[in-house]
Amino acid sequence: MMTRIETIESVETGDRAGARAIVIGAGLGGLAAAMRLGAKGYRVTVIDKLDVPGGRGSAIWQDGHRFDLGPTIVTVPQLYRELWQACGRDFDADVTLKPLDPFYEIRWPDGTKFVAQQDTEKLRAEVAKLAPGDLAGFDKFLVDSSKRYWFGFEDLGRRSMHKLWDLVKVLPTFALLRADKSVYAHAASRVKDEKLRMALSFHPLFIGGDPLHVTSMYILVAYLEKEFGVHYAMGGLAGMAQAMGRVIEDQGGTLLMNTQADEIVVRDGTVTGVRLESGLEMGADVVVSNADAGHTYTRLMRNHKKKRWTPAKLKKTRYSMSLFVWYFGTKGTRGDWKDVGHHTILNGPRYAGLLKDIFIKGKLCDDMSLYVHRPSVTDPSVAPEGDDTFYVLSPVPHLGHDNGVDWAVEEPKYKAKMLKVLEDQLLPGLTAKISTEVVFTPETFRDRYLSPLGAGFSIEPRILQSAWFRPHNVSEEAKGLYLVGAGTHPGAGVPGVISTAEVLGKLVPDAETVK
Repeated sequence: MMTRIETIESVETGDRAGARAIVIGAGLGGLAAAMRLGAKGYRVTVIDKLDVPGGRGSAIWQDGHRFDLGPTIVTVPQLYRELWQACGRDFDADVTLKPLDPFYEIRWPDGTKFVAQQDTEKLRAEVAKLAPGDLAGFDKFLVDSSKRYWFGFEDLGRRSMHKLWDLVKVLPTFALLRADKSVYAHAASRVKDEKLRMALSFHPLFIGGDPLHVTSMYILVAYLEKEFGVHYAMGGLAGMAQAMGRVIEDQGGTLLMNTQADEIVVRDGTVTGVRLESGLEMGADVVVSNADAGHTYTRLMRNHKKKRWTPAKLKKTRYSMSLFVWYFGTKGTRGDWKDVGHHTILNGPRYAGLLKDIFIKGKLCDDMSLYVHRPSVTDPSVAPEGDDTFYVLSPVPHLGHDNGVDWAVEEPKYKAKMLKVLEDQLLPGLTAKISTEVVFTPETFRDRYLSPLGAGFSIEPRILQSAWFRPHNVSEEAKGLYLVGAGTHPGAGVPGVISTAEVLGKLVPDAETVK
């Protein structure tokens, strides 16, 4: 766990010289931002309401099991190596990545399977088994994905998009790449088989986007996975978050856990610090909010008149769906279910219809598609010897729909439906094996992460909520205020939030020029 200081006041009254920075939120974006600021010479204090760092990437330890609560994979590992290098550190000395190949298995109710993997010929063989007539279209899809990766991720995703001119300059490329089409529409233009269309288009769900509406730029994930692989961080993302915290502390920074920010203090248009819920005001030259962008502007800046991110504008903002996540441990099952690997996706009988119910109608359905994470096949430390640790995730509507779900009533019912799907399609005999459990509903996301509407991934990455249209990394609402994390540019997903901190590092002046 993280080193703790004796009192909050010792941070505020310490005699160390230099420019001060406060980072609100110890999620992965906030931790990466703190590392970048520490490398630039700032005295950094990270504050977070949770008891451990990591935010959505944190963990809960219960009955000998470690439940990794959010992200489960590491892609584009060079991002993390570059982050550590900027701090004069070696990522691979602090974090052990284990390549996963195959990446995951997709299953349909009729028994059809598709195994996603890195080797191109093996992947094409999977396509040939599923839809032999779509091989040529699949090859074209991979080329399309590569083009969008190099433009959308390596170019736009690693620089600020806070100036309108930055958007205007890239509009011709957006048009050329048909960014106006959805991910699903692009997949459908290349392949005819509906199952393959799903396999090529579901990835936006991992960043909170509706594949039927999210810009086709996000097909870049197919290239990203194939080119750089899919990895698991031993110890989970929670372990990587703790490694990030150690780097911050080695830089002279501090992590204040169990500490909640109440307001970003602005005087004469410039941030001067952060007021905590305790009433203590901590001064700073730079404030970085890793809190949800909506929470930042509606709650933390509630007493400051906004120019752009007004309450009316935020009310019109479309948020991602939420999640129902069931974490559970099983007794004596390490040798059971031998055909169930690290990552499995169980499709329900519907795809487009289910997406419309979740994102548009706000309807909680009887049918569901599930993401099943079984890290114990890779990392024995997540469970007692011989046991297993699972988490099973189902996309569900956020809390903002008119026909809102009463989760106090629906939680046990929905979990029972989820259990039946798991027993029927993947884990026979599961009921008798469960030894411990934790359930997260959209209300948990609202309360634990202060996420507006209980959204799982902040603002949905539609085309008019991306790049310049998204909350900017450098805020126009107050001088010295910056934003990182899923709700700002370039967006959600672990590579996205790590990139928000990289963009931040290019915007914030070196500490020596501030004081």
